Parts: sequence; C-alpha cells; structure tokens
Amino acid sequence: MIAPRRFLPSVSSLLALEAVDRLGTAIAAASELSLTHSAISRQLKALQDQIGVALLHRDGKGLALTPAGKEYAASTREYLQHLARASLKIRAAGEQSSLNLAVLPAFGTHWLLPRLYRFSAQHPDITVNLGTRLAPFDFSREGFDAAIHFGARNWPGVDYLALASEEIIPSAAPSLVPQAPLAPRQLLDMPLLHLESRPGAWEDWFARHGCDAGHLHGMLFDQFTQMAEAAALGFGIALLPRFLAEAEFRSGRLRPAVTGFTTVDGRYFAVWPQIRPPSRALQQLLHWLEQDSQTVQGPG
Repeated sequence: MIAPRRFLPSVSSLLALEAVDRLGTAIAAASELSLTHSAISRQLKALQDQIGVALLHRDGKGLALTPAGKEYAASTREYLQHLARASLKIRAAGEQSSLNLAVLPAFGTHWLLPRLYRFSAQHPDITVNLGTRLAPFDFSREGFDAAIHFGARNWPGVDYLALASEEIIPSAAPSLVPQAPLAPRQLLDMPLLHLESRPGAWEDWFARHGCDAGHLHGMLFDQFTQMAEAAALGFGIALLPRFLAEAEFRSGRLRPAVTGFTTVDGRYFAVWPQIRPPSRALQQLLHWLEQDSQTVQGPG
C-alpha cells in the first residue's frame, strides 16, 4: 500500500532540497534547476510545512539545511536516483519486456553474454539488463529479477537452476613459464595469484594433484579479470576458470602452466527470489538456459 498523499511531496520540491544540500546554496540550486531563487525558497517552505519538521534555517542572508534537512536530503537523493534508474530501464526497453540480472563479471562476460546474444535473437521482445554483484544480496531491497551465484545452494530464499560446473587451470604469461607444461609441484616455487571469493583454491588444487601446499601467500584480487590481467603482465600464475582461460589462451596473452583442467567443488547457478513468482520473461530465459546447458553438457 502506498503511503497517504500527505507524506508524498512533489518531485520538484525534492529536487530543490537535494540540489540545495549538494550545492550548498539556494542560489546555486536555482541556477542548476533553471528556477528563480524565490521559487526554490517557496518549494522548500512548502516541503517543510508538509513534513512538519524544520528542514532549513536562515544562515546570514541565505538558507541552510538543518541536521534533519540534511538527513532527509540524503534519503531524497537515493529515491531520486532509484526513480531515474527505473525510468532509464523502461525507456531502454521501450515496449519490450525487460529483465534485470545481477551477474558475476567474468562469468557474465565470457559465459553468459554469448548465450544472451543467442537468446535475444530468438526472443527479440525481451530486453535483458545486467548489473554486477559479487555476493548474495536481499532481493526485496534490490531491483533484480534474478542473479548468477557461484558456490553451493546456500543463498536463502531463492530457487536454483544449475548452469555450469567449475573447471580451472593454472595460467601464466608465456615469458613466466617458457618450459610449460610444468609438473604441479614445480608451481610451489612460483608466484601465485589469489582470488578473494575462492579462499584456499590453490591449496585445494595442489591437494588434488598430490602436493602438500601448506598456507600459500601472494597478491589478492576481487575479480577474475583483474587477476588474469596481472597474470598476463607476469605478476604470477592465476587459477582461471575454463570460460576465461580459453579466451586468454586464444589471444596468446596466457598459456596453460600445466596439462589439463581440474573440476573443483562449486557450481554456477541462476537464482531468483521465492517471495514472488518469476515473470513470463524470466521463465522464458530460465527455460532457454536450462535447454542450452543440457545441450552443452549432454545427457546424464
């Protein structure tokens, strides 16, 4: 239920409040909004009367926001930004249905986007918008219809569609491993690059190859693409997923440091909130991704 109208100020008065807070003076706000100084003052006074709390006070010859006014301006700015984003998404989609997906950057770029291109060719009436999120979030507080999640089924309150397993390979600049492929144990003496979201990945990889790695150290990154770039510059060896490693191998910037990919724990999932039924557009995308994954992986 929408709040009573007495609690819903006009957008023009909120724009005036936000501009005064950001720019510091009513004169500057009036110039930015193409209004007169008196018009800004009237809008602020009307807003203050409607809210029933002092939002501004006289400061010399001008107006300044009270602490309550500054707090309200911060909330107003967030609301106006959300409204602008919603308007932009509708404008971009036009008469089409639209979906907002939260994606992991590297997986979104190298695995998902090529599939979305094929999906869009078959469903030109659906626009898919992408935003980056690196960790689970509250769907009730963010404007996403679905998200890409890596790991286990540990995101509460969502439904899951398995998309792909994780296959990784140590990857390095050709100048760093001129004698590649190397034996796994040889990598223990080389600089290793690490990813925040995959703690213990190197230790697990070495264990799977019969090596006791102990606690390893090295440069830390929060995204695969940054780590791949560092590897290409020769900073060290990166454990990269197949979808990114193969692209780097084709470009010649990186090469496999060892022979073969290793399948590890964790999967990539599409997830969507249980608090509301998926839209028709989301159902079509999920069905398409499910069919595509089965085609790639084959039966069983």
